Amino acid sequence: MPSEASLRLLDGALVETLLHPDAVLAAVRDAFILHSQGEGRVFPVVREPLERGIFGIKAGTVPAQGLLGFKAAGFWPGNRGAGGEPHQATILLIDPATGRPLCLIDGNAVTTMRTGAAGALGLLQLARPDSTRLCLFGTGVQARVQLRFALDRMPALRRVRYVTARGEPSPAFEAAFAARCAMSHARDPDAAVADSDVVITATPGGGALFDAGAVRPGTHLTCVGTDTKGKRELPAGLLERTCLFVDDREQSRRIGEGQWAPDHPAVELGDLLTGRAQAGRSGSDITVFDMTGLALQDLTVARMLFDRAVLSDLGTRVPWPW
Repeated sequence: MPSEASLRLLDGALVETLLHPDAVLAAVRDAFILHSQGEGRVFPVVREPLERGIFGIKAGTVPAQGLLGFKAAGFWPGNRGAGGEPHQATILLIDPATGRPLCLIDGNAVTTMRTGAAGALGLLQLARPDSTRLCLFGTGVQARVQLRFALDRMPALRRVRYVTARGEPSPAFEAAFAARCAMSHARDPDAAVADSDVVITATPGGGALFDAGAVRPGTHLTCVGTDTKGKRELPAGLLERTCLFVDDREQSRRIGEGQWAPDHPAVELGDLLTGRAQAGRSGSDITVFDMTGLALQDLTVARMLFDRAVLSDLGTRVPWPW
């Protein structure tokens, strides 16, 4: 009855226990497919600068599956000084039949994992299967999850060179992956890119990270950090030489790397997964997967978490009468 309605709360600690990589990968794959088939709608993204950070909202719906909701998220760099996480995200699932809230979820780990899973799907579709050398820009939370998914899904990867913002090595970062691959710090970004089969950029998107001429034929690049107007990680003139793939074409041109080459053709990754498009890459093609993040990814992963929580009666139920 309406008077017995409740809102289920899933905090960060519980979310972490429920986010199994294979389940997240499957949910994110579903999101790409729903987007390609037109069964899922994504609404215009809100992404606005604030005095002390950046705030955004990504929302969407899958009417046939009764899925509706949004993620409110952003970046508050000042949190680091207080020992907190600068990225903050909260997801709300809503009953589309009534507009009533169903589940409130700590979205930080969801954002991290679904982005890592999306990067892995891009690698599997676009990177050369015989790729053995990877160059990674960044050592933060997103850099770590991208590398973890890459090593899990592409076992041929053997050597990883990483580039840090300050140009100094990170022993802790190296130790986290030393058992899985040969890790080394790269002081020369151009040389590291030129010597790699796969390049992953997971930075705040403050500017070009390397020279366009450093990218060799056959390289695949996964771009994570450009998600706001004015941001970029790739150098000018590179996109025009590549086969560009995106999660959402319009989003890429508004807030992703696509904003710097808006007339360059782009293929949505979901269309590769559904067979509506073919990668058709040759061994010498340079491929780029520009990830700006789909609301549907957050929602399909959130639904998976909600279903698991309901099945095992997990989380906190708060009375939410009509």
